[in-house]
Amino acid sequence: MDARLRQALARAEEVARELADPATARNPAKLRHLGRESARLEAIRQLHTRLERLQGEMAQAREVLQEKDPDLSQLARVDVERLKPEIDTAERRLAELLAPADPLDDRDAIVEIRAGTGGDEAALFAADLFRMYTRFCERRGWRVEVLSLSEGSLGGLKEAVFAVRGSKAYGTLRYESGVHRVQRVPVTETQGRIHTSAATVAVLPEAEEIDVKIEDKDLRIDVFRSGGPGGQSVNTTDSAVRVTHLPTGLEVKCQDQKSQLQNKIKALEILRSRLLDRMVAEQEATRARERRAMVGTGDRSAKIRTYNFPQNRVTDHRIHFTAHNLTDVLDGDLDELVSAVKQAGEKERASA
Repeated sequence: MDARLRQALARAEEVARELADPATARNPAKLRHLGRESARLEAIRQLHTRLERLQGEMAQAREVLQEKDPDLSQLARVDVERLKPEIDTAERRLAELLAPADPLDDRDAIVEIRAGTGGDEAALFAADLFRMYTRFCERRGWRVEVLSLSEGSLGGLKEAVFAVRGSKAYGTLRYESGVHRVQRVPVTETQGRIHTSAATVAVLPEAEEIDVKIEDKDLRIDVFRSGGPGGQSVNTTDSAVRVTHLPTGLEVKCQDQKSQLQNKIKALEILRSRLLDRMVAEQEATRARERRAMVGTGDRSAKIRTYNFPQNRVTDHRIHFTAHNLTDVLDGDLDELVSAVKQAGEKERASA
C-alpha cells in the first residue's frame, strides 16, 4: 500500500499543476477528467493526513501507558481503546481508495428503466423503480436529469431514461443493472391474487465526446410528432427525434424536450453512452459478461432482485441478501443493499 500511496500523493501534485495551467481551462473535456481525478486524490490525501494524526496520538498514548502514575495510565488506556477502531477504519478505507478502480466509476451515469413482463402492473412497477432511484439520488445529493420518459396507463411508465450527476454515480449504481421482479396484488386485481411482473434496469457510464466520436454520416435522424398526455409543445409540432446509429443499429428516441434541437442533443447523449458501454464490453471479457447479464430478455425468470410486498421483503439473488424493509427501500433507502452488492461485485472483478 505504501508504494501506491506515494504514487497517489505524487500524482495529486501533478494534477494540481495541470489544473492550474491556463491551457487546461480551454479544454473542457480535460478539465472534467482532471477534476474527477483531483477529487479522488484529495480524498486520499485527507484520509492519509487524518491517519497520520491518529497514529501519532496512538504513539503518545502508548508512551503514557508506561508511566507509573495509575491515573495517567488509565487515561492513556481509554485513548488506546478509542483510537484503535478509528485507525482500523481509516486504514481499511485508505486501502479501498488506493485499490485499482475502474476509471469509469467516477463518471456520471445514464439509467434506463423499462417495463417488462406484466402489462400495466409492470409499468406501475417501473414507475416505482424510477421514484426509488430518484429518492436515492436525492438522499446522496446527486442531481437527476430526465432525458426521456414514456408514460403508460394508470400512472405507470413504459420507459424512463435519466442521467444521474454526482460523485461516483456510475460506480455506485452500476450493479443495479438487471431484471427486477415484483410480487404483489395489483390495483386492478379484484380477487386479491398476488401477481408477478418485472422491469429492467440498465446503468451505463455517461460518455464524453472524447470517448466516442460519432460521424454525421453514420446517423439517420427522423423527426415526428410527440406522443403523450399533451400540453404545451407536445402533440403540436414535429419536435420528437429518433436517432439511429447505422453501423450498430442502435436507436434512441427522445421527445420530452420542448424543441427538436434539445431532443436531438439528449438523444445523442444517450447514444454516446450506449456506444461507450458497447465499446468497453467488447474490450473487456469481464465487462462483457456483466453487460450480457444486465438485462437479458426482460422475462421474470432472469431476475436479480425480488420485491415482495406481502412479506415486506426485498431479496438480491446474486448475493443472497434479504431485508424486511421494502417500504423504506422503495422510498430510496438503498444504501445497505447497494453497498452489499457493490462490495460483492468489486470482489468478483478483482478476482476475474
